[in-house]
Amino acid sequence: MASAPPPASDPGTSHQPATAIALLSGGLDSATAAALAIEAGERVIGLSFDYGQRHRRELQAASRIAAALGLSEHHTLEVNLAAWGGSALTDPDQAIPGEGVLEGLIPSTYVPGRNTVFIALGLSLAEARGARRLVLGVNAVDFSGYPDCRPDYLDAFQSLADLASRAGRQGRGVKLWAPLVQWSKTRIVQEALRLGIPIASTWSCYQGEAEPCGVCDSCRIRDAALIEAGRPDLAGR
Repeated sequence: MASAPPPASDPGTSHQPATAIALLSGGLDSATAAALAIEAGERVIGLSFDYGQRHRRELQAASRIAAALGLSEHHTLEVNLAAWGGSALTDPDQAIPGEGVLEGLIPSTYVPGRNTVFIALGLSLAEARGARRLVLGVNAVDFSGYPDCRPDYLDAFQSLADLASRAGRQGRGVKLWAPLVQWSKTRIVQEALRLGIPIASTWSCYQGEAEPCGVCDSCRIRDAALIEAGRPDLAGR
């Protein structure tokens, strides 16, 4: 599901790089996962979602990352998950939590059904384009409370994907690839540095101000990892 590197070429066409669809949120994790697929020889198409999030900063970051990685295509789909609320990331009337991640508690920043919707749409694009991989930057370590960022969720979705598609029924279904799912944030930062990802161009903050707030859970985890990885100069950016 997550650990094996993607193939460098499509079966029977070794001169053709295999195609992968990478979900790009604009954050560090999805950028790193996409870069790993490129390093492994994939032709990567980026897919981002305007889902009614509180700000545009992460979508702007996704466009910058797609350009920096030299993606052959980058699409942004509008899927209005904010219409029915249910998350601090889509409802401006809800406060963004800043007390830190609490073990065993699903935080209010969880967006109901978000990854299920995104992965389903990513699989649709992947099958339409003949892609063999759907590259996901999900991580279960930092946000273990999110039910749709866990290995068992990804395993179950893989089974569904194999049953729900023509390609899957023919034994050539799209494979979910989540290389970072069990990585620490520090390891992700280290890998991003090795891959030359412009970290300052990514956006992880839940707020949409001119600068990252440094207080929300996402900022705290990111900054701590940057400091631990020896790059305090990138913290707060």
